[in-house]
Amino acid sequence: MKNEFTRIWFGVQLAFDTLRAHKLRAFLTVLGVIIGTSTVIGVGSILAGLDSSITGVLRSFGTDNLIVTKWDSPMSFGPRSMEERMRRPLTLANAIALKDRGANVESVSPYLFPDWNGLHRAKYKGIDAFQIQIGGTYPGYVNSGVEMKEGRFFTEAENLHHMPVVVIGEDLGKAWFQTTSGLGKWVELDGHSFEVIGVMIRPAQSMPGQEDRRMMLPYFTMHKMFPSAKEHMIIVSAKQGHVPAAMDEVRAIMRLERRVPLAKPDNFSISTAEQLVEQFRGVVSMIAIVMVVLSSIGLLVGGIGVMNIMLVSVTERTKEIGTRKALGARRRDIIIQFLTEAVVLTVLGGFLGIGLGWVISRAAALVFPNLPTAVPLWAVAAGVAVSVGVGLFFGIWPANKAARLDPVEALRYE
Repeated sequence: MKNEFTRIWFGVQLAFDTLRAHKLRAFLTVLGVIIGTSTVIGVGSILAGLDSSITGVLRSFGTDNLIVTKWDSPMSFGPRSMEERMRRPLTLANAIALKDRGANVESVSPYLFPDWNGLHRAKYKGIDAFQIQIGGTYPGYVNSGVEMKEGRFFTEAENLHHMPVVVIGEDLGKAWFQTTSGLGKWVELDGHSFEVIGVMIRPAQSMPGQEDRRMMLPYFTMHKMFPSAKEHMIIVSAKQGHVPAAMDEVRAIMRLERRVPLAKPDNFSISTAEQLVEQFRGVVSMIAIVMVVLSSIGLLVGGIGVMNIMLVSVTERTKEIGTRKALGARRRDIIIQFLTEAVVLTVLGGFLGIGLGWVISRAAALVFPNLPTAVPLWAVAAGVAVSVGVGLFFGIWPANKAARLDPVEALRYE
């Protein structure tokens, strides 16, 4: 065991001597390994941050809440089918039916989207704000994880009487009112004036780079402002501990409301926060597979470069190999020497790639302050393991070639 360790340590010293003699060549050789490893580290850290951030947003809806939409999968990032696009929107009548007939339903909050997704403009005393997230809902929406920084949410009376009141997001409040309170101030939204009655706290986990620019209006106030708006989402709060029963009730009521034939599948979806998390992680898994494929290309290029430079090294050091074999070195010793050199080369490239990946992670955190990027331990371990594997795999042929050299012919090589 001691002799084996001595041989490996001797091979490591020879590898560092070779690297010092050919620094630029060595760097260009492992450039593919550096790129492949940094891709794994950088993208892995960004995906870990996205997973933490977005799953936090989804779970903020609460464990007892159900989200009803007309889409089969609310978290789908691909194109919708023609059948999905042709579906009738959910309606206020659907929400009322769920509230009236659901024995395991605590509250129901319809959420009305604007009738156009163009540029909405809000302002306060000449300070304009764009990219506003407008929604009209019922007072029960506050049960879906909304926390108030100051003021209150609107009441049922304000909703029924179409009162011009609004509850705004934290970042919108900071932009308009800075260090003063926004309560009682009047702001303008698409030419309509509203009194600010509350400021919501930014969700504990926000989408990366997203500011809290919500403007929540009473449902009927919103409908008055956008009379042709039809697209709804319905948030159902189940009684504590009765989520499965509430989901069954919601599905049965919605099928009746939307007149779905018995043999036909649902033309809507009901999701819990955990189901949305699972759907999102399915998307992340696909991205991870693409990441592995892309990094594999870089590692393949790096591995071919390592094999090429090791073959050149065998040719350059033919006399040295002949001398060692003449002095009693076995084929095994030569193989260990060249494999060790290849592994040292790729491991150094792997560590440089880990460092570059960490830089990418920090840069992403600066660009997206809300993205909690962190280099996961599995990515570092994978980067080192893959680097060693590349060195061993692509170093076998050059090592065998060196070990098979005839010592007499090697000593005569010019």
